[in-house]
Amino acid sequence: MNLSEIVRKLEVIAPPELAEDFDEGRIGLTLDLKNEVNRIAVALDPTEYTLSRAADIGADLLITHHTLLFHSINSISCKLATNLKIALDNNISLYAMHTNYDRAEGGVNDILAEKLGLKNIEKLDMGCIGEMDPVSKDVFINHVCRSLNTHVQYVGEKEMISKVMVFGGSGFKGPFLDIANSMEVDAYVSSELKHDVIRSFTDMLLVDATHYATENPAMQALATRLENDLGIDTEFIDHNPLIRTS
Repeated sequence: MNLSEIVRKLEVIAPPELAEDFDEGRIGLTLDLKNEVNRIAVALDPTEYTLSRAADIGADLLITHHTLLFHSINSISCKLATNLKIALDNNISLYAMHTNYDRAEGGVNDILAEKLGLKNIEKLDMGCIGEMDPVSKDVFINHVCRSLNTHVQYVGEKEMISKVMVFGGSGFKGPFLDIANSMEVDAYVSSELKHDVIRSFTDMLLVDATHYATENPAMQALATRLENDLGIDTEFIDHNPLIRTS
């Protein structure tokens, strides 16, 4: 299939106009080799591992949530050069779908809510809120760990959980926490929990389930969706940057 045909499909799944203003130039074809696509790879990040794996399986296109280049550059680091060389040497185009995929129907936050088994979903501008049968804090924490296959950090005084807000990626920020607070959720599942947030929001359970684990399920779902819809061999590449503890 021609690359442009696949791009049109991706833009139906996650329309570019849904993206945040800061994502201008950071979504879409970030490396366009104008190639025919016979095999697709999908991953959360365009790391050296995922690029090498994409090359190993003969992928012509790697689709990621995060882009290889996020900030403007004046020089190319050794790591960036290595990653670009893998893509160029193996004729792999790169496509990124970032905040537009966060907001899209069936995107990052919808899949996260689905993984946690939430019901009666209410979509927000970013993130969503849903319900579950009431459970204790400890049961809920274990449920998040099992559902997302991850360790978590958590804080908060709420002992019973039934109303939950989810936000894939880095969601423990003022505007989103204010929404969670105003909607009187019992638990908020996101990532990158910071000290000032811990001190300021104590009347809900804050669950840091890692950036990777809250966004990665949507990329796995995307891989399945593309293979079914396009009829092109598509492989999901899992590369979790596991944080070790001692």
